[in-house]
Amino acid sequence: MYHCGPTVYDYVHIGNLRSFLLADVVRRSFEFLDYEVQQVMNITDVGHLVSDGDDGDDKMTKALKRIGKEISTENMIAVAETYTQAFVTDLNELNILLPHHFPRASDHIPEDITLIKHLEEKGYTYATSDGIYFDTSEMKHYGALGGTTLDEESDSRILVNNEKKHSADFALWKFDNTNGWKSPWGQGFPGWHIECSAMATKYLGSQFDIHTGGIDLKSIHHNNEIAQSECATGCSPFVNYWVHGEMLNFKGGKLSKSTGGTIGLHMLKEKGFDALSYRYLTLQTHYRSPMNFSWDTLESAQVALNRIQKYILELKKKNDSRATPDLGYVKQFTQKIEDDINLPQALAVFHEVIKSDIASGSKLATLLHFDAVLGLDLDSYKEESIIIPQEIQLLLTQRKKVRERKDWSESDRIRDEINNQGFEILDEGEEQRIVRK
Repeated sequence: MYHCGPTVYDYVHIGNLRSFLLADVVRRSFEFLDYEVQQVMNITDVGHLVSDGDDGDDKMTKALKRIGKEISTENMIAVAETYTQAFVTDLNELNILLPHHFPRASDHIPEDITLIKHLEEKGYTYATSDGIYFDTSEMKHYGALGGTTLDEESDSRILVNNEKKHSADFALWKFDNTNGWKSPWGQGFPGWHIECSAMATKYLGSQFDIHTGGIDLKSIHHNNEIAQSECATGCSPFVNYWVHGEMLNFKGGKLSKSTGGTIGLHMLKEKGFDALSYRYLTLQTHYRSPMNFSWDTLESAQVALNRIQKYILELKKKNDSRATPDLGYVKQFTQKIEDDINLPQALAVFHEVIKSDIASGSKLATLLHFDAVLGLDLDSYKEESIIIPQEIQLLLTQRKKVRERKDWSESDRIRDEINNQGFEILDEGEEQRIVRK
C-alpha cells in the first residue's frame, strides 16, 4: 500500500486528515482480514508546486516566504522537519498506525534522477528552458484513471508554459541555478509527481496492490504517477486498486483556507474535544461520500464516543479477558468491511453488539476485536480524574438547575463563566462532563 502523504509546508487541516484516516482504516481492515500489509506513506518536503500545472512557487518556497526565511534548500528541509513532526503528532493523537516506511522526498533525489533517465532513454521526455518534461502524447493510455481523455485534460489546464508540447505535459525536473540538487540536466528540483513514483517503486516494486489519496489527486497527480511509472519500468498496471477518499465540506463547501481550512487538530483540542472524537465522526461517512463537518456534529460525536468509552470501562471492571468474540457478530462486521470497507455499516454492527443481550464477557471481547479496525483505542481508555474547585462545582450545580428549567441563555452565561476559569463543559445528554482547557 502506498499513500500520498502531506507536503509539509504548513500544518495539515482536518480535511487532509480525513485522507490519512482512510489510509489507516484500509490498512487496519486488511490486517483484520489476516493479510500481511506493507505500508508506505511519503513526506513531500521538496518539489511540490502551488498549482498542479507546473507554474507558481514551490510550496516549500512559499513557506519560507511566509515566515521570512531566506530561500535555500537547507531552510526548506528545516521548516519541513518542523511540520513533519507536527504531522506525526497528529497521526499519533488520531491513533493512526505509523507506516512501515515513511520516506522523505529530499532523501530520494538519486531515485528521481534514475527514473527520469529511464524515461529519457525511452523517448518520453523533452527539455524546455525551465525543466525536463514528460510528453503525455507518447503514452497511448494517458489519463485512463477515471476515464479522463488527453483532450479533456488539455481543456482543463491553462497553458502557462508556451514551450510545452501539450498542456497536459508535466515537469519531471525543474531548473534552479541557486538552490536544489545537481542532475544530468542541470541544478534544480524534482517534479512533484516523479517523487511519488520513485519512492513507491523503491519500497514496493514496479507494481503493487493499493494506492490511496484524496479525490482531488485523481485526475492529475495520480494519472501522472501512472504515466511515468509504467513508461519507465515497462510494467502495467502500476497499481491494482486505487482508493480515493471524497472531500470534507465545511459551511456548505469544500474545506479550504477561504472557508476555514486552517482548522487543525490542535484547534479541536483547544475547544475541548478529544482528537478521537474526530476519528469517530469520520467513521460515520463512507469514504466515497463527501463528509460534512460542523462543530455541532463533532460535539455529538464526542458525546457518543464518551458513552462508548465509559461503557467499555464498565465492562472491563466486570469481566476477565478469557472470553472470546461472538462469531455471529464477527461475521456481520467482516461482511461490512469486505463490502468496500463500509465503515458506517460496520459501526452500526458495533452498536448492535452494545445493545445486544450476549454475555458481557463476550460483548467486551467482540467490541475490542472490532476496534482493531475502528481504531478508537478503547482498550487503553482510562477515565481521567479532575480536581474541580468548589466554586466551579457550585457553578455546575447552578447550571444544571437552569438547564432543567430550559433557561438556555443563563446556561450559556454560566458556561462562559466556567470557560473563563480554565474549564470546558461537554454536555452528554442531561449530564455535564468537565475537562481542563
